[in-house]
Amino acid sequence: MSAFKRRGENAVSESKPLLSPSRILQMNLGFLGLQFSFGLQQANPIFAYLGADEKDFPWLGIAGPLTGLIIQPLIGVMSDRTLSRWGRRTPYFLVGALMCSAGLLLMPFSQSLLMAFSILFLLDVGNNVTMEPYRAYVNDRLREEQRGFGFLSQSGFTGLAQCLAYASPFLLVSLFGVSKVAEPGVIPDYTRLAFFIGAALSITTILWSILRVPELPLSDQEKARIAALPTGFKSTFTEIFMAMREMPAAMRTMAWMSLFQWYAMCCYWAYRVPSISMALFGTSDGSTAQFREADLLAGPMGAFYNAVAFVAAFSMAPLARKFGAVRLHTVCLVLTGCAMIAMPMMNSEPPMWLMMGIMGLGWGSIMGNPYIILANAIPAERTGVYMGIFNMMICAPMLVFAGTMTFIYEPLLGGDPRNALAFGGVLMLCAAVAVTRIRDGGKSLPTETARA
Repeated sequence: MSAFKRRGENAVSESKPLLSPSRILQMNLGFLGLQFSFGLQQANPIFAYLGADEKDFPWLGIAGPLTGLIIQPLIGVMSDRTLSRWGRRTPYFLVGALMCSAGLLLMPFSQSLLMAFSILFLLDVGNNVTMEPYRAYVNDRLREEQRGFGFLSQSGFTGLAQCLAYASPFLLVSLFGVSKVAEPGVIPDYTRLAFFIGAALSITTILWSILRVPELPLSDQEKARIAALPTGFKSTFTEIFMAMREMPAAMRTMAWMSLFQWYAMCCYWAYRVPSISMALFGTSDGSTAQFREADLLAGPMGAFYNAVAFVAAFSMAPLARKFGAVRLHTVCLVLTGCAMIAMPMMNSEPPMWLMMGIMGLGWGSIMGNPYIILANAIPAERTGVYMGIFNMMICAPMLVFAGTMTFIYEPLLGGDPRNALAFGGVLMLCAAVAVTRIRDGGKSLPTETARA
């Protein structure tokens, strides 16, 4: 990027008002509802309750990565080029939140694997329509020195939301007396109620964010630039391919990091509950009482890991400024990989809790630091499309996971969910190596010096 262009972007950044920490938190509150939805999908083994085989878990969860791969770059370009009375990003927030709420309301009524699989597509399309513009919104709204706190606050809300999502079944059973008994092939009542809560959070938190911290109005010059851009699907796809061809070097390197770290996280999400069930009870059969006990135990553990992510994300903001997001993310990935390798070896609860805490540190970093690196490397006028392309780098490893794990689970991993978790740990270490190869985009961020 030329020095002239960089000076121009710095001038744009300086024209934005500095926001207080309270307002930055409020603008990112919508991530609480958005990530509560993702957390419910991870924390509740819907497909296991409906009788799916373990080897089929990866492809049954293909809706998220497939819709993300397609939806996010398209929405990125469209939101970059949208001119409406509500702003560029806001219309997508609202449409996505409504779709997500509808999916969450319908999912607990699934009577078959096919029905649940279909509703998951509606739910994940809604999530992805909201997700991509939300990342761009931070870049649009905040000055460069505040973006670190902005992205890491999204990571913090991710940890808090998923903490609540993981804990909700346990809390509904232990505090509110919801029955944990369910017939084979039937989704438990505590799962149904958790999804209803998620539907309410999805729309209310988004509304709070856009009403409390609306988008900045575009300048006349920026409106004229957008109005002059070609419209239609052809121009949208052309912009995506052009952006890919002109992708910054740091972003190209980050593709390898994403491949390894997100494949590893898929191993964790798909086999977390079966792995705990095998380690503590010697079974991973979703129809057994022992499996439901493991599921209820995994809930608080997952809540703890996400609570650590919540605290860690906000703690990382000054560390990212001081040491750089690249170094900080490398350390977190190494610790996470070691925890994933060690956890399947535990046959009692206390050491599992420790490993889950370490994983929470990594999760807080994964959801925040890469976006700091990215925001420092991309041109402002292409924020939406590059955020969308970067999320393609998240979705593609998930599709690779869905397409490969089914075939390697039994012959290479012995059909044991604990081995799948350890395999993910090895890949997380590979991600750490990839991060060290990023040469630009990982600079330290200046300290926030003023407040609005």
